[in-house]
Amino acid sequence: MMRPRLALLASLLLGSVAHAAPADPDAPTETTRAANAAALAAAPMSDKRDEDFAGRGFVAMRADPLIKDSDGRVVWNLGQWKFATGAAPDTVNPSLWRHAGLLAKSGLFKVTDRIWQVRGFDISNLTFVRGEKGWIVIDTGTTSETAGAAWALVAEKLGKAPVTAIIYTHSHADHFGGTGAFVADLAPGAPIVAPKGFREAAVSENVIAGPAMARRAAYQFGVPLDPGPRGTVNSGIGLAVPVGTQTLVPPTKEIETTGTELVLDGVRVRFQVTPSTEAPAEMNLGFPDWKVADLAENANVSQHNILTPRGAQIRNARGWAQGLTEAIDFFAGAEVMITSHGWPRFGAGEIADYLAKHRDAYAFLHDQTVRWMNKGLTGPEIAARLKLPAALEKEWYDRPYYGSFAFNARAVYQYYLGWYDANPVHLAPLPAEDAAKRYVAAIGGAAKVRALAKAAFDKGDYPWAAELLDKAVFADPGDQAARTLLASSYRQMAWGSENALWRNMYLTGAQELTTGIKPLAGGGRSTIATSLPPDDLFDVLATRLDPDRVGDVSLRLGFTFPDRNASYTLVVANGVLTHRPGIVGAPDATLTVRYPDLVNALLRGQPLAARIASGDASFAGDPTALQRFVTYLDRPDPLFPIVTP
Repeated sequence: MMRPRLALLASLLLGSVAHAAPADPDAPTETTRAANAAALAAAPMSDKRDEDFAGRGFVAMRADPLIKDSDGRVVWNLGQWKFATGAAPDTVNPSLWRHAGLLAKSGLFKVTDRIWQVRGFDISNLTFVRGEKGWIVIDTGTTSETAGAAWALVAEKLGKAPVTAIIYTHSHADHFGGTGAFVADLAPGAPIVAPKGFREAAVSENVIAGPAMARRAAYQFGVPLDPGPRGTVNSGIGLAVPVGTQTLVPPTKEIETTGTELVLDGVRVRFQVTPSTEAPAEMNLGFPDWKVADLAENANVSQHNILTPRGAQIRNARGWAQGLTEAIDFFAGAEVMITSHGWPRFGAGEIADYLAKHRDAYAFLHDQTVRWMNKGLTGPEIAARLKLPAALEKEWYDRPYYGSFAFNARAVYQYYLGWYDANPVHLAPLPAEDAAKRYVAAIGGAAKVRALAKAAFDKGDYPWAAELLDKAVFADPGDQAARTLLASSYRQMAWGSENALWRNMYLTGAQELTTGIKPLAGGGRSTIATSLPPDDLFDVLATRLDPDRVGDVSLRLGFTFPDRNASYTLVVANGVLTHRPGIVGAPDATLTVRYPDLVNALLRGQPLAARIASGDASFAGDPTALQRFVTYLDRPDPLFPIVTP
């Protein structure tokens, strides 16, 4: 082995020091490190309750960290999320790093003598309640593969038994998409219980804008990013969303009113209906004989979103707060509280305090946004000044890991007044590319913009640097220097973000700027589309009609679905697609086909020719009519640019 001094001399003679690798241009700057140090100093790190709650009752972990689908493709890797240990690195906000470590506590956990949860196999929890004859499952996760792995772990450690009931707490796919894993073990007549309006909300909430939401969701959840200190660290209310097989098994029993009680497999369950809170159809539930409350996704380990960044209908912050007020009384005396995300809480006093302060955070958000709105402040102005009272801000569960005041204040403003701020200059804003070119020219050209942005970056003013560089990139997407510096600005903001979703969006934006948009690896399978009612399907097709392709043509098509004992008429005229039940008028052509086959043909590109040839479908009238109709339909772009023109 060469001595240290000789090694240094050799390196000098050979010039290796002069040719050392350059410093990492995206390493956390002094400004970022100082901001993270200040965040650590201000955080309530002495509050260790969550460390206890998140780890309490651990039973076992799955031996194989890789959960795969039937083709052998990895759907979920339990081993990817074990990095958040020790002190936070400079690339992660220390509060978010702490949160990541808690969410990574995965496996089977005993909550009470009759209730267990599997956490960390999905973004959501699967809850298993022991009944007299089998298992009651509350929420089934996102995919059949992750749910199947959780079910196998329960069977291995606690014993296999029939599934005697399934409860869906609400209408988001990460709470029902894994039901396929339990179908084979459902006991005869086992009820599937959900809140009123569940099926309609589950299959239609994101249908019309589904492609755009999916693209934005990839940003929100950091789908293109690798887990780790320089990538995604979690998704705020869970680790990440698995990509596997989604199913929707419709409920057989809907809960319509608060106070409804059911006895499921010998277990008394009492329900609180909370529509239009975190989901259009949602409910809390409790086990009064055991003093256990399940708050679904209405109370979380983080502040939630009033308007999710992926896009959805705005939630009612006032109604959410009122629902939690009702829950405080409805579940008074509960000694254990579980939720659909994160970890339980224990102790009647702890739970009462938690619900009250969680409620107060939403109430404060709503009331103070409206107060400032009525003084003439706009959404961004309110967002810049609104801050939780100290008594609420110090609670970990009110911190902005998933939702944030800066985003939610603008959502409340939009809920009441819309996006327009009443300033006439915003009545007809210029398109982004046109405006960017004019701004860059007015500032003095691209070089001047980059110089101003670099000066802001060097001062640690990354938001202003990003604002300037965004204009430069939209004015000239080929400006590589602007793209590179904008990506660096986004990364510095990501390194300091306490919000997991903002971190994911900053880093995914930086990735798009530096390496372009790449198709996402793999892809899940879903049977949810075939659950769309025909009216919803035809509404989707109406949004995909390209009037330039239609021109002045009019077309009338009839569809008969023998499996549904239903028929519909579609009319294309004046660049618009309309539909109505029944065969109306004289269609140019009529197709008789099973409804799922039509869905697969129109949404998944599976041709109907083979069905018609085999006699499983029939066609009457103009043989070119359906083909012409298909040519009128536009395809959504699943990978449209976001931070580039």
